[in-house]
Amino acid sequence: MRAAIFRNGDLVVDTLPDPEPAAGQVLVKTLACGICGSDLHAFHHAPRMVEFAERQGVKSSMDLTRDIVFGHEFCAEILDHGPGSAKTLKAGTRVCSFPVTFDASGVKTIGYSNDVPGGYAEQMVLSEMLLLEVPNGLSAEHAALTEPMAVGWHAVQKAKLTKEDIPLVIGCGPVGLAVIAGLKIAGVGPIIAADFSPARRALAEKMGADIIVDPAEKSPYKRWAEEATPEGYDPQNLMTLMGLGPQMRPGVIFECVGVPGVIQQVLEGAPRNARIIVVGVCMEQDRFEPFFAISKELNLQFVLAYSPEEFAQSLRHIAEGQIDVAPLVTGEVGVEGVKQAFADLANPEIHAKILVEPWR
Repeated sequence: MRAAIFRNGDLVVDTLPDPEPAAGQVLVKTLACGICGSDLHAFHHAPRMVEFAERQGVKSSMDLTRDIVFGHEFCAEILDHGPGSAKTLKAGTRVCSFPVTFDASGVKTIGYSNDVPGGYAEQMVLSEMLLLEVPNGLSAEHAALTEPMAVGWHAVQKAKLTKEDIPLVIGCGPVGLAVIAGLKIAGVGPIIAADFSPARRALAEKMGADIIVDPAEKSPYKRWAEEATPEGYDPQNLMTLMGLGPQMRPGVIFECVGVPGVIQQVLEGAPRNARIIVVGVCMEQDRFEPFFAISKELNLQFVLAYSPEEFAQSLRHIAEGQIDVAPLVTGEVGVEGVKQAFADLANPEIHAKILVEPWR
């Protein structure tokens, strides 16, 4: 089979042996696979990812001296079943899956393993018990966005929102857009979204943001305060300080940028008692001054990925029309176009999500 392969720090197109499903696995044809920010991180920071795993006392799934096929945002079609499979879903069924698989040797992360190929290959093996049938005639291109939407939905669940909260999303790349979609489903608002990119601000509005802010023109924190401040609120009044009388609505800030310095900016801009959900993945050392968090009694929550239940819920959200992912898909490439797509994704004015269609 043909695949885009991470080899010796570069992306190359080559032929690999067709995978064979083991007991409890299925062989699938990859229909569409999104390029994730985590794939870009792995391309640029693979040695650091391996180092971080080791520093956590976890054996990395990636041996950088061997081939790796990225791709964990996928929709696929069942081709065959491994020995002893229940065959609950027949050949030809379109499926998504929580992106891990397991066999007698243990659990493997799809897209970041030397032993199982990800969705930048024409075929994959998946664990039968983790398969989700794509419902409602949903297209493969849209079903493939289940995984990134699950990231946003997980962040929203971790925020433990109430109807009084006013959320502020900092950064409207794919992660921020997924958070906005999740916030819309959760029914909180108004949803305020901020990004320097005009294209991303336009997408944020399409995904459900109520108020769009260009940080070059206005502080998103001041815009948040305008919405959160009730009539008669006086921060200098003793009764207000005692919690009596009009109070500002609670703030929940989602940091969806993941570059050094942003957490510090959020700590400085956040209102007192805000909850900060860090969704962006920063691969470099960062620094912030705890005083700002201490003096405002801020709550800092870091989040990662999603649960199997949240993954399944996200597929239903898309299939039932609660999330319109169509505006996010800005390009499709075959395996030959993957390396250029990685470069193209650096420009937020052109692309949000590029899909790899290996058979293209």
